[in-house]
Amino acid sequence: MGGALEIFLVFLRLGLVSFGGPIAHLGYFRNELVARRKWLDDAAYADLVALCQFLPGPTSSQVGFALGLQRAGLAGGVAAWLGFTAPSAALMIAAAASLYWFATPEGQALAHGLKLVAVAVVAHAVYGMARSLCVTWLRALIAVAALVALLLAANAWTAPGLIAFGGLVGVAFARVAPAAETGEDAHPRWFGPAALLALFAALLIGLPAAAHVGADPLLARADSFYRAGALVFGGGHVVLPLLEAETVGRGWVDQSQFLAGYGAAQALPGPLFAFAAFLGAAGPGSAPPLAAALVALACVFLPGLLLAAACLPLWRFLKRYRWALGFVAGANAAVVGVLAAALYDPIFRSAVQGLGDLTLAAAGFAALQWLKAPSWAVVLGLGAAGSALSLLGFIG
Repeated sequence: MGGALEIFLVFLRLGLVSFGGPIAHLGYFRNELVARRKWLDDAAYADLVALCQFLPGPTSSQVGFALGLQRAGLAGGVAAWLGFTAPSAALMIAAAASLYWFATPEGQALAHGLKLVAVAVVAHAVYGMARSLCVTWLRALIAVAALVALLLAANAWTAPGLIAFGGLVGVAFARVAPAAETGEDAHPRWFGPAALLALFAALLIGLPAAAHVGADPLLARADSFYRAGALVFGGGHVVLPLLEAETVGRGWVDQSQFLAGYGAAQALPGPLFAFAAFLGAAGPGSAPPLAAALVALACVFLPGLLLAAACLPLWRFLKRYRWALGFVAGANAAVVGVLAAALYDPIFRSAVQGLGDLTLAAAGFAALQWLKAPSWAVVLGLGAAGSALSLLGFIG
């Protein structure tokens, strides 16, 4: 369990400082696990990002789970998810009882300062990944094309489609991706992945039937939140319409509570899917608030984690082949473009409102890129400076 404990502590720290949404989380992960700890290189990291972008569920949480899974098996995957999710889940449960603070000037100032942190962190990640993954004209062209396409027409399916298209371009020009031995077993065991996919499908079909037959409010929540997590592509903000339909639509929370909780989630670190813990805790009193929060939290994440665990062996196996290496090279380049587009919209556009904001974000980028400052120091320093200046009216 030593490996799992280390993973838990690393991701617990990431869960405490990872502000700014799923794309920003990928930047924090890269800074900590690729650049600082050398657990894997940029290419292997981009492979995981590309795989998780294809799957329904919360991309950053799936990437963290897959990293833990690769490093220490199932215990490592659970440790990574738990460490990264626990801080935001605890804060969201607490927020259910203290929503008023996030509407105050202080709460709004804090949210603005943390958005500037996200600009610096994501810019640093995009720059580093571009230098590692866009080393040929073809890969650079794929990245630029993905960036432009997302800026012109973004929806839940655009990013996965562009990554797939980039991979197909890479296959067409597979000679630019050198063959390499992956060291993976030529005959991987398929029972585990098949069992996980069967469990995913059984829960998706069986929970609605069980909730219809039984009258347990916790079972009804398990059904609603599992379905929301299973049917969302793009993660993050894309899950909000599904959560609204499953909670406001059922009368568990009203529209004002839903929006207030969403606003609180924007100011907190960790995955946006932890918003489910708030919705569970703030629901009707027919279920204990803490139990309802934990059921909602576990069930909204479970589909994406099952799919990530099931698909990871197949992903590794396919990379044995030259055409698959070409696909991975093209997909990785498209990931750079996808992240660059997200850096501009919504991260940059929502955070940078003037020259003062731009100066602070650039200072954070410089601290990460050239001063090699740790992410937590940039979060604290830039977040505090941005919050103070926003509260005083100098920026924002």
